[in-house]
Amino acid sequence: MLNIFKTSKSVSLRIDEFFNKIDLGTLNFKKGVQNYIEGNSKEFTQNLKDLNNLEREADVIQRKIENDFYLHSLMPNYSSDILNLIESIDDIIDMSKDVLSQFDVETPHLPESIQNDYIELVNVSAKTVENVIPAARIFFTQPDAVKDYIQKVLFYNRETDTLSTNIKRKIFQEFDTLKLSEKLHLRYFALHIEQVSDVSKNVAQQLSSLVIKIRM
Repeated sequence: MLNIFKTSKSVSLRIDEFFNKIDLGTLNFKKGVQNYIEGNSKEFTQNLKDLNNLEREADVIQRKIENDFYLHSLMPNYSSDILNLIESIDDIIDMSKDVLSQFDVETPHLPESIQNDYIELVNVSAKTVENVIPAARIFFTQPDAVKDYIQKVLFYNRETDTLSTNIKRKIFQEFDTLKLSEKLHLRYFALHIEQVSDVSKNVAQQLSSLVIKIRM
């Protein structure tokens, strides 16, 4: 059975540290959107700063992991797949940072009656990450346990899609006083919050494929 902890302790520690950065990044992403919506500008700015730092730190760790795999020829049968997985997981924090940065740069105005919808959307989108990271962690020690987390990732991804669609429908069908440009702007931010969930779904699909591959 695949077990990276028996192969290289230093690499396993780096991978664990990398996952920790993604977890913290997701927390700052979620809180950052909430703080923006609630008008907590100081807290939002700190969330954005922390997320930028975590994204850079995750990139550094990712490069170290790649170097270790190539230098020590770790898991030659799976190394390419695992490094692709790590890169896809890094896409999660990249996307989270990009979305929060867009809130900072474009400063969208969210009508009060739809603010809770966006807060619910970011919370559910974040849940896909909060389940896919444990799935990635456990893959290296108990691959057969991955499927339980994958089901949750897929569930929250569908919930995210539904919530995002409902927000878009509400924007275009109920907000008659908004200009079309304002509606498109609000739709844009619902779409990008949704994309964090979609990136997590992609990681879940890669994990599922990897589990099948190591069983062959």
